[in-house]
Amino acid sequence: MTQQAATPLLEMRDISKTFGASKALSHVSLTVHAGEVHALMGENGAGKSTLMKILSGAYTADPGGSVLIDGEPVTLGDPLKAKAYGIAVIYQELSLAPNLTVAQNMFLGNEPSRFGLADRAEMRRRAEPILKQLGISFDSARRVAELSLGERQMVEIARALTTNARIIVMDEPTTSLTTRETDRLFDVIARLKADGIAIIYISHRMEEIYQLSDRVSVLRDGAYVGTLDRDGLSASKLVSMMVGRDLSSFYKKEHRQVEGERAAVLSVNNIGDGKRVHDCSFDVRAGEVLGIAGLVGSGRTELARLVYGADRRTTGSVSLNGRTLTIASPSDALDAGIAYLTEDRKALGLFLDMSISDNINIGVIAEDAKVGGALNFAKARERASGAVKALAIRTAGTQINVGALSGGNQQKALLARLLETRPKAIILDEPTRGVDVGAKSEIYRIIDDLAQNGIAIIVISSDLPEILGIADRVLVMREGHIAGEVTQPIDQEAVMALATGTAGAAA
Repeated sequence: MTQQAATPLLEMRDISKTFGASKALSHVSLTVHAGEVHALMGENGAGKSTLMKILSGAYTADPGGSVLIDGEPVTLGDPLKAKAYGIAVIYQELSLAPNLTVAQNMFLGNEPSRFGLADRAEMRRRAEPILKQLGISFDSARRVAELSLGERQMVEIARALTTNARIIVMDEPTTSLTTRETDRLFDVIARLKADGIAIIYISHRMEEIYQLSDRVSVLRDGAYVGTLDRDGLSASKLVSMMVGRDLSSFYKKEHRQVEGERAAVLSVNNIGDGKRVHDCSFDVRAGEVLGIAGLVGSGRTELARLVYGADRRTTGSVSLNGRTLTIASPSDALDAGIAYLTEDRKALGLFLDMSISDNINIGVIAEDAKVGGALNFAKARERASGAVKALAIRTAGTQINVGALSGGNQQKALLARLLETRPKAIILDEPTRGVDVGAKSEIYRIIDDLAQNGIAIIVISSDLPEILGIADRVLVMREGHIAGEVTQPIDQEAVMALATGTAGAAA
């Protein structure tokens, strides 16, 4: 980062926000300079979104705080005023109109007109230099519906520049992007930074924070904890600031060699679909956490779906406690004692408009039927309350819609549903994707507790430190095959060598 100006571009001083009896923010301050990427981190519920909604004008702060732009106090009473001061927010859920063109979306609500009608030609003329500034190659006349998620994100950034934005907030911008799209976004951020635009970057991904940020500010429980300069960044410091404990407490599991100590619970033999997965065989023993690693596209999720019956296999078999199973559907697997936590909890796992209680109970609802077919609602409430307590799901009550929970608590609610089926083996596909650091630690604790209770566990993860931290041994996939196995002590280089095909490394 270049030499910072004496006067910050943005100062938020002593900002508080109360909702009823709940204090969402308590005397929070934030300072951001022009040409700076300033990361904002904290667990879900730490106050990041509330602070940014105050900056965007969507919320009004409690009396007593102040916001300064270029050293001058400003009043951000609504989004239009915030926009006039050069503040733009790009939310995780994009807000584009897919049936309109790129140029129309860029000027939506601020269209140049001619004879009382929107001037599309003028929109295109103004759009082209902005797209060029961002290094965007697609045409401004293309419909947004034809663009990839990464390209749509670029349109959101371009739209911010049509309002002469000087401060751009990016909220978890890479969640749905491919690696190539993420790299492209980072290039655009570098261009914006070079043009003197300040970026407030919200992300749970440590590697992105290390790569992009000049400084990192941390919130915890609605309060400002501190700010670290780039040279002072470390995972241990950030985690300690975010959750109030050291990184060493994350992985409490005592790793051990379990092969030969216990009989295999789940056995997969030569399973494949003839397309993406080929002749994969492995065992998982009682109380073992088996990690499955590999690069994106290596076939990890596809393998799990074949085991669970979500996709049709063409070869191989699955056995549980020595008995060969007939699995033609996920319900067959679940009935047999195999549970699967999907990597996409919102689209494939949870019923977001239903209550936490209903989501937890839906897999075992038949057990609550009284004589005559009536449901035992008292039993369902008791089960849901017990699960909320056991898995430390943060909620005001079990009748709240699960969609209102944070990502980590949604994940724990989905896990609670699976555990109510009393599985003998459980497959966890990206169990901590999109959840904050504190929720990750709690999910790791749950996994360890399950293993201690003798459940055979498979964890699929793209986060290599996570795999190394929680797995007893690791299978590495490459191009639909199991490339090798790495046992304790698990070596990161050996895993990556197998994943990339560069190894003569012994597993």
